[in-house]
Amino acid sequence: MPKQRTDDLVQLILSLTKAEKRHFRLFAKRNQSSEEMLFLQVFDWLDKKGEYEEEALLAKIPGLKKSQLPNLKSHLYRQILTSLRQLSKNKNEDIQVRETIDFARALYDKGLYRQSLDLLDKAKERALSKQFTALALEVLEFEKMIEGQYITRSLEGRADELASQTLELHTQIGHTGRFSNLSLMMYGLYLRIGFSRNKRDNDLVKAFFQSHLPVIPFQELDFLGKIWHCQSHVWLHYICQEFAACYRHAQRWVDLFEDEPEMKALHTPLYLKGLHNLLSALFRSLAYERFVRYVDVLDECHSEIDVTQNKNVEGLYLLYRYIHLINRHYLEGTFTEGVVLIPGLAKYLETNEFNWDTHRIMVFNYRVACLYFGNDDFENAIEYLNKIIQQKVIDYRADIQCFARILNLIAHFELGNQLHVEYQIRSVYRYLLHFESVQQVQREILSFLRGVPGLTKADTEKAFRELHKRLLPLENDPVERRPFLYLDIISWLESKLEGRSIQEVIRGKFLERRPL
Repeated sequence: MPKQRTDDLVQLILSLTKAEKRHFRLFAKRNQSSEEMLFLQVFDWLDKKGEYEEEALLAKIPGLKKSQLPNLKSHLYRQILTSLRQLSKNKNEDIQVRETIDFARALYDKGLYRQSLDLLDKAKERALSKQFTALALEVLEFEKMIEGQYITRSLEGRADELASQTLELHTQIGHTGRFSNLSLMMYGLYLRIGFSRNKRDNDLVKAFFQSHLPVIPFQELDFLGKIWHCQSHVWLHYICQEFAACYRHAQRWVDLFEDEPEMKALHTPLYLKGLHNLLSALFRSLAYERFVRYVDVLDECHSEIDVTQNKNVEGLYLLYRYIHLINRHYLEGTFTEGVVLIPGLAKYLETNEFNWDTHRIMVFNYRVACLYFGNDDFENAIEYLNKIIQQKVIDYRADIQCFARILNLIAHFELGNQLHVEYQIRSVYRYLLHFESVQQVQREILSFLRGVPGLTKADTEKAFRELHKRLLPLENDPVERRPFLYLDIISWLESKLEGRSIQEVIRGKFLERRPL
């Protein structure tokens, strides 16, 4: 077994819960005693050690030969997966449909064609009711194969019925696939550029979207096709900073699940993603009341849906929950309360028990840095920003990487590290040029940071006022507002001019916005 596969085996064993380990041992012992099963002894040893040490393993298990290990580890890996499949069957409708198809295949191989078709009918009905279109198509192809070789019932109308159903499902799958492809391509664009940098970016993104947009009416799509339709449009408007339109499509997405509540348990990751996109649009639109309402909806998911049903769902729930709890503190200007979240989040980031990708971790590092910055804790902000700056071979989210460097300069400026600021400004400017991310806002900030250290106190205050005057009109400029989505530079400047903390300034703005 190659080293990578061995590492995968160890990782799989370490990911098992106590219940899953107990089930596996019972599953493995169903036909024979543990003494006769070397693979179970290997499992117990790896479970206890948590790492693979070949010599120690051979010494520990009498009768185990080195030549047996590759096949033994492969067998163990398959047995664990078989056990997990059996254990999760009752929680996953698609596994149950596949099992019924497998039973039908066994009956077909025995020549029991009528019994096989009876099971396939049940599998098809269940697959269609749960929106497992690809599985339903697999059943249809199986039915056609049986009907084409053995007359089991009246064929009058049967051929037309199966052909019609097959064509209909092929059409549905084609429609859904085209929108899921578009959604994935738009996500790839977002990973590369983040929010659009200027009108040229907007035009290019919209032209790309239109060139790949299927001309298919929304009502002709099946449930998943409608979800991918919404996701595609959410990405388009989110990238182009059109948050009102983004909100409309995200709301439509969530409403699809509200109209068919049973789909929440069947497609929980998509439901959670819809809530996340809706909350992101509301956050960017400063729609606080609706934002809080849907934060509560997200919080209540654990009582409506079993979010602990598997690691994937639990990880997504915690991911989105932390994002929007932090966003709530951003909106409310309660950074001191927000930093209380960091130890719990830091634990998940360090252990990464949910296998969050490096993109998610990078975004969290930036969010945590902003929490600390808003709480005037510039040293901890720098610590988390350095986690982003020091990453190597990162070819996505250039936007986050660029603004991490700018925020890092401002934090060092606040700490009085003038030599560091002067030394790093040129490097940061070159970095921004490399990603074509130098907008007027960035130029003004870097120019300000370069010139302030040599000024008197009176001139420094004047420089702050002039920078504030130049940047304020840009905050709502469709072309130049992008930097303000990452860094509330206006509130920072106002805190310096008014002699208040950043938190007090943002909190004051929040209270002014709220309706009486």
